[in-house]
Amino acid sequence: MNPAEAHILNQPEPFKSIFMHLQVLIEHTLPEADLLYKWRMPCYYMDKRPMCYINKTKDYVDVGFWHSAHLSKKWDTYLVSEKRKVVKSLRYNTLDDIDDAIFISILKEVEGLKAK
Repeated sequence: MNPAEAHILNQPEPFKSIFMHLQVLIEHTLPEADLLYKWRMPCYYMDKRPMCYINKTKDYVDVGFWHSAHLSKKWDTYLVSEKRKVVKSLRYNTLDDIDDAIFISILKEVEGLKAK
């Protein structure tokens, strides 16, 4: 089993369900993305370039995007930077917090930025 998949399956609930739902959305939207285990968390790469990571804190799941500086300003209301210069992220406390349409739209925009 891929270490990243094992990491996802070892999460306590409700985080495990959030991780798995995000994994399904990413892999369905971007089937060519590779799930790797880097920096002790699941990370998705496309063409050997980092795209996003999924990490758990004490009370939420954080999906960070490395190319966030190039994303449209329309996502600023959803993305959190918290004093980070490069990475912005989406944060989810429950499975119901995930808006699939917004998440998929951001993924597609990030895919279009892979050349940058």
